[in-house]
Amino acid sequence: QVQLVESGGGLVQAGGSLRLSCAPSGRTFNTYAMGWFRQAPGKEREFVAATSWNGGTTFSAESVKGRFTISRGNAENTVYLQMNSLNAKDTAVYYCAADLTVRTVRDAEAAYWGQGTQVTVSS
Repeated sequence: QVQLVESGGGLVQAGGSLRLSCAPSGRTFNTYAMGWFRQAPGKEREFVAATSWNGGTTFSAESVKGRFTISRGNAENTVYLQMNSLNAKDTAVYYCAADLTVRTVRDAEAAYWGQGTQVTVSS
């Protein structure tokens, strides 16, 4: 069974940093685009960032530009989300997604999704 497993979430103070990781199991994803979404309580899931299979094309939401960076280590078959200057509005469950093209991931049409990891930013 193919799974995407997120890790790295937790509780952090405003202004702090976290690094999320997403590691697939059951198959390799190093030729797939991957990305991150988040869902805050009472809100719809929203796009955060996405990267093509080789990192050559990336997209980021306006709300995280300059603070969050998506990257991947294909040798590790993993995608990362470095989150800096966190604030309370970043509190959400963060989900990893994967599919063949970065636009498919960006548009929330990915075939593969993880279970999510909670990020809580205290003010």
